[in-house]
Amino acid sequence: MRRRYEAREIPVVVVVVRVLEANIAEQGCHAREGTASPRVFVAESSSVMSQNTALPARFSYREIAKMIDHSLLAPTMTPADFEAGIRLALEYDVASVCLVPSYLQRCAELLSGSDVKASTTIGFPHGGQATAVKVYEAKVALQHGAAELDMVVNLHHTLNADWAYVRAEIAAVLAETHGHGQKLKVIFENCYLNDAQKIRLCEICGELGVDWVKTSTGFGSSGATLDDLRLMRAHSPAAVQVKASGGVRDLEFVLAAREIGVTRCGSSRTREILDACRAKAS
Repeated sequence: MRRRYEAREIPVVVVVVRVLEANIAEQGCHAREGTASPRVFVAESSSVMSQNTALPARFSYREIAKMIDHSLLAPTMTPADFEAGIRLALEYDVASVCLVPSYLQRCAELLSGSDVKASTTIGFPHGGQATAVKVYEAKVALQHGAAELDMVVNLHHTLNADWAYVRAEIAAVLAETHGHGQKLKVIFENCYLNDAQKIRLCEICGELGVDWVKTSTGFGSSGATLDDLRLMRAHSPAAVQVKASGGVRDLEFVLAAREIGVTRCGSSRTREILDACRAKAS
């Protein structure tokens, strides 16, 4: 079924979610594997809508939940906060928990047997550690059960266009990570970079075969923007995924990012985002 729109400018991204009417109407948005099929939504997001707007992509609760890396990185968090955050991630069945390295081993234990992965940060938050230190951080994290690593590039060398250093560092951490059969996300911290620098990082990451390129740490002067996500998707090969992080606070942003081709979003607002997804079913 197609919807028709008047051709007009809409100043902000508009996301309309409607529930498909069928015999799945009574099924919960939060259906899990082994139960009835999850409720399916249709998302429509565009800055300019016209009569020729194509039928929007469908998505389920699980598809959105599996875009979320639940972030537990605030410097004031306590062990009780980490425990509660890990339980929340399990309840909402997200993609991963990304938390500080010192609590990673416990996190991996709690997530064992679930479909939620344990992840942690490398060179966080500013990327200034020596390459050997980042490789050692990766080695320890992998020993402690990390399935995914989020590494910050060396911003100092990036801003100086010392691409040989940047490439060698990413390659070294990637070799350690892939050597253990796990995955690497490379964080750019886009708020400090111009477009040419972002594009060059995408090219290097694509040539090396990293698993994700990621916008931000969440600790810079700003976070993910849709423009940056479009740029990163456009300049990364199809095999390299894109992750939004920093300021990801609502379902509307996640859906807009998904339409660009983003596959992961890091957020500490997991409950709010996924409760909003569930609410669309009521």
